[in-house]
Amino acid sequence: ITSVFSASGSGEGGEGKEEGLTAVLYPHRRIKITELVKAGGQAKVEEVKEEEPQTVEPPTPPPSPAPEPAESTAGPVQTSFLHNHAVSIVNVENLVTLPYNKDDQYIRAFMSEIVSVFKDIAQLNPLFRDQITNFSINQVASNVFDEPDKLADFAAAVSTDEVQELQYVLEALAVDDRLRKALLVLKKELINAQLQSKLSRDVDSKIAKRQWEYYLLEQLKGIKKELGMENDGKDKLIEKFRERAAALKMPEGVRKVFDEELAKLQGLEPAASEANVTRNYLDWLTQIPWGRHTPENYSLTHAERVLDEDHYGLSDVKSRILEFLAVGKLRGTVQGKIICLAGPPGVGKTSIGKSIARALGRQFFRFSVGGLTDVAEIKGHRRTYVGALPGKIIQALKRVGTENPVVLIDEVDKIGRGINGDPASALLEMLDPEQNNSFLDHYMDVPVDLSRVLFVCTANNLDTIPAPLLDRMEVLEVSGYVSEEKAVIASRYLGPQAKDASGLKDADIELDPSAVDVLIKYYCRESGVRNLKKHIDKIYRKAALKLVQDLGEETFPEPKEAEVTPSAGAASEVPASEEKPAAPAEETHESIESQEPPPNESAGTIESEHKDSSGKPTHEGERKEVTTQERKPMEIPASVHVRITPENLKDYVGPPVYQKDRMYAQPPPPGVSTGLGYLGNGSGAVMPIEAMSMPGKGGLQLTGKLGEVIRESANIGLSWVKSHAYELGITKSEGEQFLTDRDVHVHMPEGSIGKEGPSAGTAILTAFVSLFTKTKVDPDIAMTGEISLVGQVLPVGGLKEKILAAHRAGIKTIIAPAANRADIEENVPESVKTGIRFVYVENVREVLQEVFKGQAVTERWKDTLSTSS
Repeated sequence: ITSVFSASGSGEGGEGKEEGLTAVLYPHRRIKITELVKAGGQAKVEEVKEEEPQTVEPPTPPPSPAPEPAESTAGPVQTSFLHNHAVSIVNVENLVTLPYNKDDQYIRAFMSEIVSVFKDIAQLNPLFRDQITNFSINQVASNVFDEPDKLADFAAAVSTDEVQELQYVLEALAVDDRLRKALLVLKKELINAQLQSKLSRDVDSKIAKRQWEYYLLEQLKGIKKELGMENDGKDKLIEKFRERAAALKMPEGVRKVFDEELAKLQGLEPAASEANVTRNYLDWLTQIPWGRHTPENYSLTHAERVLDEDHYGLSDVKSRILEFLAVGKLRGTVQGKIICLAGPPGVGKTSIGKSIARALGRQFFRFSVGGLTDVAEIKGHRRTYVGALPGKIIQALKRVGTENPVVLIDEVDKIGRGINGDPASALLEMLDPEQNNSFLDHYMDVPVDLSRVLFVCTANNLDTIPAPLLDRMEVLEVSGYVSEEKAVIASRYLGPQAKDASGLKDADIELDPSAVDVLIKYYCRESGVRNLKKHIDKIYRKAALKLVQDLGEETFPEPKEAEVTPSAGAASEVPASEEKPAAPAEETHESIESQEPPPNESAGTIESEHKDSSGKPTHEGERKEVTTQERKPMEIPASVHVRITPENLKDYVGPPVYQKDRMYAQPPPPGVSTGLGYLGNGSGAVMPIEAMSMPGKGGLQLTGKLGEVIRESANIGLSWVKSHAYELGITKSEGEQFLTDRDVHVHMPEGSIGKEGPSAGTAILTAFVSLFTKTKVDPDIAMTGEISLVGQVLPVGGLKEKILAAHRAGIKTIIAPAANRADIEENVPESVKTGIRFVYVENVREVLQEVFKGQAVTERWKDTLSTSS
């Protein structure tokens, strides 16, 4: 008996039970039953397998502590008391382990493997490890791991395999056989332990992760509760949505959707992906300003004052906006109107939209659809997509927080068309007054009333806007500014703004009005004022540069803070005389730790790169100074006086872009007429047309980068002249052939600039007649208008810009189509028309009579070329 453990149990009610003992036995030797002396009831003889003997058994059986039992039934004295109990009494014989060589390689290999398996099982099975530990601390187990037969017995004793397998180990008398069987038993034990460990890990990983998350979430809730950050995240979120919805006047259908989504959110776990989608949707649903309006101001005097403050000229647009407000004042609403401001760049279309919002007292939101190719930007994404968002108009309502803002849709003529649909078609529902009271966004999926939103669109060119979209908008033409308007805009708005932006607000620097006129005439001829603004900005920037360079750093010294910026490494190097006085408390510099990541370069590279602005190396961990103190503007001395006049304007903006208004300093030869063109940048131009004939085969050559329409006009003009050659006095008889042996060349100067459009027909025909009749055209006459094959003069566009260019060039007579009379009389300012005589014509014969009035050729035409013929 090596150890005894108490297994006592106390009974209840004062009656105690007998003490029980658990004894650990250590066997001395193997025995085999040879004869049953006395059978005893149900008693069974168990083979003792728990422990192995410590002492080495000699090859011969050791003397037994008791003599062999006698054959008589009485037996030896030691066991005589057992006859009175239900115990089987048997005769046994001792079994001896067969001789073996301890150093045999197979035996040593078996022993090493068994010890290795012991270690593996001990790592997996704590109970097995405890058994080995308990046995190892016993004094009788000291040599077990050195004796092969004892090691095999011990391996079998601590395993829990089938009884029969363990019996095989017990009966094996050959050591190598016993080791093999013990290793087999132990290996099975290892496999069972590994399987048990795997099953345990699988189950634990499934349960423990959920429990761990639960424990962490509970701890997080507890921490937040202690800190007063929140009571319960989901409850607080739902309460927030309820509070938001209570403050809104949702339509019945929207309220129903809100209640359904809120109920869905209550039943979802916060960690679920669906919960995040629902939460975002409810967030958008409660941030649309249902039932919230900005009070509107329909005062016409207020609106007129605002429009005049922001813009000069544009009388047509201003009057249309005032009409719009007057109707709104009478009706109480301005619903159902979509305004489209169309005109060249830089005329103030976007700023007109801002002025409308300011005049009405509404919120303003602007977004550009130029180059937009995705329908989802207008109509929103489906909520099934990751990162889905509503369209721009829903985002606008959320941003402004009111249902009746002014929304400016910029560059509506430049909208693209990509693989994700046609955004221009998606705008139809949004901009249709009959449909937008129930606009359906893909993300929101509930009807949103956009009828109270005032939409203002801007476009440079109406031709590229799809017809169904253009049909829904009311177009206001913003044609641009004449020279006088530009001059006033420069003096009232652009000049003061540029002067202030250049830091010269209080300086005596003046831009002479005559210099502005030169700037407008020879640098900035386009309809808008954006280019003029750039040039005025440039003038004041140059003036600021010259001012600083001329007066030098003595007049404008750098502040001490900028010159000497003490840092942690260089503070000690500043002389005491240069140290700046202590700054006030509010100007104290703060310092932060360096935010630069550690470099990956070699030490040499680090040393070369880690230097401050003064070239001194910095050290890791050094504090860098961060200042929030703003520099004050410099005071400009009163002795400074600068005047920018036409004489010194070239020093500021360079040589003129446009050299002269007329190409010909002296009257041109026959075959040259003067046309009026409209340039792509929104300005007009006086465009000479030159025609020349030469020996050839009757061909027509066109140069000057002419477009298809102008080429057709030239062909029409030449055909008309050929068909009326006798009437024009070019041929002697009606049947005489004309131009069969001569080529005609038509050229429009400035060949690098593309020319396209239908306004050059009359000028080309006039050039042909001048060439073939050898009659000069008065250079003071300019003309515009398209012609038909039978000689009709058709109307054209861009009259205001063309007449402005003619006025600039000193043209005295303009021949225009009769169909454009109303346009010229109504839309062209009187200041531009001053000094110009307008002749309105319907037929090319009238054009020729007017152009060649007083010439000898017209006397011949009195009989042959009449307007009725």
